[in-house]
Amino acid sequence: MTDIVFGTDGWRGQIAEDYTFANVRRCAQGFAHYLRQNDLANKGVVVGYDKRFGAELFAAATAEVLAANGIHVWLTAGATPTPAISFSVVDRGAGGAVNITASHNPPTDCGFKVRDPRGGAIPPDELKVIESLIPNADGDVKRRRLDDAQSDGLVEKFNPVPAYEALLNRLVDTDPIRDAGFQVLVDCMWGNGAGWFPRLLAGGTTQVHEVHNERHPLFPHMTRPEPIPPNVDHGLSFVTKVGADVAIINDGDADRVGFGDENGQFIDQLRVFGLLGYYFLEIRNERGPIVKTVSTTKMLNKLGKIYDVPVYETGVGFKYIAPKMVEVDAMIGGEESGGYAFRGHVPERDGILAGLYLLDMMVQTGKKPSQLLDLLFEKVGPHYYDRVDTTFDQNRKDEIRENVASARPERLGGLKVVDIVTIDGHQFVMEDGGWLLVRFSGTEPIIRVYTETTHEDKVHAVIEDGLRIAGLQQD
Repeated sequence: MTDIVFGTDGWRGQIAEDYTFANVRRCAQGFAHYLRQNDLANKGVVVGYDKRFGAELFAAATAEVLAANGIHVWLTAGATPTPAISFSVVDRGAGGAVNITASHNPPTDCGFKVRDPRGGAIPPDELKVIESLIPNADGDVKRRRLDDAQSDGLVEKFNPVPAYEALLNRLVDTDPIRDAGFQVLVDCMWGNGAGWFPRLLAGGTTQVHEVHNERHPLFPHMTRPEPIPPNVDHGLSFVTKVGADVAIINDGDADRVGFGDENGQFIDQLRVFGLLGYYFLEIRNERGPIVKTVSTTKMLNKLGKIYDVPVYETGVGFKYIAPKMVEVDAMIGGEESGGYAFRGHVPERDGILAGLYLLDMMVQTGKKPSQLLDLLFEKVGPHYYDRVDTTFDQNRKDEIRENVASARPERLGGLKVVDIVTIDGHQFVMEDGGWLLVRFSGTEPIIRVYTETTHEDKVHAVIEDGLRIAGLQQD
């Protein structure tokens, strides 16, 4: 049987290669054992899924195993945004959740995410426990047919929409957005976010224009439903066609978000995180800790000093961010990939709520996205970012790891290196407060090289130096 290893945010695999019904059932059995060990099985489990190929069938297989272990299952009645699934855990008082999704991965993949009773990611040490409880053979997995489990009341299909919608309306006053007369373009990336902004903003002068809002498991016009270039390019081409004031781009399961300005130009996620931090501190006048991964913007550190709030840095992934947010009662938490979580919600990424907050920022300031960036840069100065993802010969992984670990560059892109941080991967901090990060992905067989600097003309050179440090060549 396939060895199953939980990465940054659960287990992901290639459909029909290692992501099979047998292996999904093994994962479900391991999670059932985990719930029993932690006295959570009696609380039940929420099971949801996205719009990938066969996702609803893999979710049904998961429900059959949990039910056979005597665990009550709330099975979503349709494809559901990840934040709505996570909130349903709290709303139902469940012991956790299983979400069948590969989020932003290529169309060949699917995934098995698990969540704790708070609706947040499970910490790394606990994920290892779940791994250890996964049976080695399919014969050790319990299973009860879905129809029988439903007849017995062990599996209950439910609609998570009303409770989640009520939460969003508590966190954001949508009436001013609805009446602002905005033209909003939403790229649903063929995923679970389809229909949500039209639902939330209906009835006023604001108009929502959706693209890529049907189910299409091949994700045409993009290599994957990840809200970064070039995947966003086709959607952003509609901004000028419809005269949009802003573009909101949700990934496949709607827990991440990207944005485009009124000119159809992409706003990278580091700048978005900076805008959200500024929005809460300056516009909403809220205070509280900020939690960020080592791979995201130092603009937040600058905002933290200006507004006298603590900023905590973690490893990459919500399995690190969520526990830290709970520990410090964070105002906001997030990562470089466009996942942001907010106080008053579950400690989980929410790409729909983040979109509403940015729209509210536009209402409160009377400014369009490009002008909002000007506001941010007046506070912290301009920052520039890029990331390169590179495949590599897996036999070279130890060699590459050693190359990076032993590197002591004096300069990167001409900028002096003043510190090295090893929270997750190797981050080389530069004299301007910028940084280069080299790390292996926790979900895919690639290495990521990222940089943020205050010097626009240095970005490419810093990335090239990072690739050289790793002993790799850019394609």
